[in-house]
Amino acid sequence: MKNIVIIGGSKGIGGAILLQQLETNLVYNISRNAPEITHPNLKHFSVDVLQDALPEIENIDTLIYCPGSINLKPIGSLSIEDFRNDFEINVIGAVKAIQKYLPVLKKGTNPSIILFSTVAAKLGMPFHASIATAKAGVEGLVKSLGAELASVVRINAIAPTITETSLSANILRNDRMKENMVERHPMKGYLKPEEVAQMANFLISENAKSISGQVFEMDYGIVTFKI
Repeated sequence: MKNIVIIGGSKGIGGAILLQQLETNLVYNISRNAPEITHPNLKHFSVDVLQDALPEIENIDTLIYCPGSINLKPIGSLSIEDFRNDFEINVIGAVKAIQKYLPVLKKGTNPSIILFSTVAAKLGMPFHASIATAKAGVEGLVKSLGAELASVVRINAIAPTITETSLSANILRNDRMKENMVERHPMKGYLKPEEVAQMANFLISENAKSISGQVFEMDYGIVTFKI
């Protein structure tokens, strides 16, 4: 049984990861709101990762940082505060968590870290200037720390395309918009949180012990193919 720390595991992709990990592992969830489940393998801490001190946890094998944002505006409508907020949520929060838990993580079994990027960091999309900039910072962090921690802790990122969560509810708010999103992707689909959770399961497993410093595009072909 592993000790998994999930930051932002109360809903969305983080919630899907939490549900899958609870089957076999001890999970510490750190988020403002508690998950809507109880389980003997779950311990929750109600914490705002950007404002509050992170809890002390004695044994950690994996750290997964899930908080993110979808802040889509034309560049003229984005304030400097928008850029700061997106960077804080996506990059500074991850750095804070890594700095807090790295000393304990180094003592773990096959220790690993997972962060989250977006396909918009690779594929230029209108109105994504703030979030793509922040997620590019996440990818730089993964590459740099992958090298720095190469012999000790693995770190990778998952870069999903649009995923059906509460964060994307406005983008997928009716059947027509969902159909349009399917058609935008060459492989004719978009992600469910459970698909992303399965990738996370692999990346923290012994089967991925040779993989670090990588960003995995889960894109239904939107970055990779032009058809």
